Amino acid sequence: MFDQPKDFCDESSALHALLVPLPDAAFDRPTQFKGWTINDIIGHLHAWNWAADASLCDENAFQDMIATLGRATRQGLSLLAFEREWRGNLAGQALLSEWYGFCQAMTDRFTAADPKMRVKWVGPDMSVRSSITARLMESWAHGQAIYDLLGAERVDTDRIHNIAVLAVNTFGWSFANRGLPVPDTVPRIRLTAPSGAIWEWHAHSPDNLIEGSATQFCQVAAQTRHLKDTQLRVSGDIATRWIDIIQCFAGPPEEAPRPNTRFKASGLKQS
Repeated sequence: MFDQPKDFCDESSALHALLVPLPDAAFDRPTQFKGWTINDIIGHLHAWNWAADASLCDENAFQDMIATLGRATRQGLSLLAFEREWRGNLAGQALLSEWYGFCQAMTDRFTAADPKMRVKWVGPDMSVRSSITARLMESWAHGQAIYDLLGAERVDTDRIHNIAVLAVNTFGWSFANRGLPVPDTVPRIRLTAPSGAIWEWHAHSPDNLIEGSATQFCQVAAQTRHLKDTQLRVSGDIATRWIDIIQCFAGPPEEAPRPNTRFKASGLKQS
């Protein structure tokens, strides 16, 4: 038994509860994340939840999806356009229901799996535990754009510890992914959890420190906020270089959002 499947389901449930009251038309509103709509974000989460589940339960189906995506992108289709085609006519509350029902079903399948078993992914293979942790991180990160659009106050819990661990564990990858040499020393990280607990890593690195809110650290690592939009304290050359390029999600290097471009809006009327 391991906690990450339940944490994924709980994060999905929080996002579902936020969206259930909305009319279908609200799902077409663009967010601050690249202009993606709520439909786009839920469709993106659903597509890659499906892929992660297939990698666990039906590797051939997973490989077929990745091959189809590869053909589509070679023909000039964007990832977002592919995902829109993949979900077909699903939108609004129908899409929300399909996504959430699948979240619950895949939670059961991941809970029953060996957390150490290896599964395929777009990049290197990963453990079952890492796979569902990545789905939690994606749900939390993309969900932020929806909370921001709706002007909703997000109440995080200590399940974001999973995201903080993912960010710490991808220290070297954040450099290597950009073709940069990986520093020998990992900065000390000291974070205050939503519960008030202190989470700390690499306490032996006193000359490089990242300190502050765990939520804000995860936001910067998932690129939902710029460092300047937080109160994180960063000192030391290595810590400064890392926080400038930190990226806890897979894929090619992405740039952090510009300062003051991701924020909680005044709110979106639900009717």
